[in-house]
Amino acid sequence: MPERSPRERARQAVEAAWRIEWPRLVAGLTRVVGDIGAAEELAQDAHVAALEQWPRDGVPANPGGWLMLTAKHRAIDRIRRDATFARKLELLGREVELDEEPPEPAEAISDDLLRMIFTACHPVLTPPARAALTLRMVGGLTVCEIARAYVISESTVAQRIVRAKKTIATRKVPYEVPQGAELTARLDSVLEVIYLIFNEGYTATSGERWVRAELCEDALRLARILSALLPGEPETHGLAALLELQASRTGARSADGNDMVLLADQDRAHWNRLYIRRGFAALARAHTLARTRGGPGRYALQAAIAAVHAMAPTAADTDWRRIAGLYAVLAQRFPSPIVELNRAVAVAMLHGPAAGLELADKAAASGALDDYHLLYAVRGDLLARLGHTDDARAAFLRAAELTANTTEQALLTERANKA
Repeated sequence: MPERSPRERARQAVEAAWRIEWPRLVAGLTRVVGDIGAAEELAQDAHVAALEQWPRDGVPANPGGWLMLTAKHRAIDRIRRDATFARKLELLGREVELDEEPPEPAEAISDDLLRMIFTACHPVLTPPARAALTLRMVGGLTVCEIARAYVISESTVAQRIVRAKKTIATRKVPYEVPQGAELTARLDSVLEVIYLIFNEGYTATSGERWVRAELCEDALRLARILSALLPGEPETHGLAALLELQASRTGARSADGNDMVLLADQDRAHWNRLYIRRGFAALARAHTLARTRGGPGRYALQAAIAAVHAMAPTAADTDWRRIAGLYAVLAQRFPSPIVELNRAVAVAMLHGPAAGLELADKAAASGALDDYHLLYAVRGDLLARLGHTDDARAAFLRAAELTANTTEQALLTERANKA
């Protein structure tokens, strides 16, 4: 493979920085200019400037700071052209002059992201619009990735995002973290969005990387902030516990984000023990608070399942009876086909592949999982264990066809060939 030219390396650095920094950039710019649409345009201007200048001048030491500074300079230009924003010029000018490349404090970045989440989860938006907008604005996911996460068309996602931003602008939704009852009312959708952001990082829906650790870290940081902001809400701790325990495995799940290492094959010595301890502590807080709230919520129950895996020194030591029982409770309290599919996997480990396949087929009967590649991956595994090689091969190939992640496609195709 020929060595890349300096210009090509610079362009790739621009795209990498853009992907990583875009959510923080737009969130910070929204705080400055007070409008999500204008912030996106300013961020895009900075992106174009980087594509022009970095190949010529070199990649800056602080790419994110460079993009933010450039975008703020673009904001000054707009303010000068628009008399209605003239009153902001002096304040913004002082902010830019403080330092030629000012690093944003981690706390300020987190606060901006949290403001963006609560703004995007305002009650004037429908729940699907809240999730789509926040995944785009905070998670930095593309329309295609959001569509795959929700198993809907890209045009539907794009329309939701455009309409949501228009609604926020016309209804003058404040860019802030709400207080009191209003904050509690928006909590469920905020928790869901953080969870979906983490899932996209934990198992990327598309591309070559199976794991996008930066998204996991973003979601984990937001979950920690949220649990500190609402210490009396059990599900903020339940979500934090779940993400801590899941994130503890990230380093063992892949090599350089590409090679898939399934749970049963992971070297548990590489699991992050600090994250596991944090997860156990958050789970204990969630259960203590839930005693007066009618029992643990969906995130606390999932965290309890993750905790059972974390307590097992090896895959063979996993308490599958406990996991199957927790999935049964989860399915009863928060029924969904995906929960039933996960329960099928646990039941198969406990009672054998035939019992698991029966549950998986029941989960599939509604048709809601027809385009969900993990349904076919699970069926392929169970059919292979039962010796039904032709059906297993067909299921694995269908799973590979439905996923846009090339690493996952390779593994599923390999499983099909070995069936």
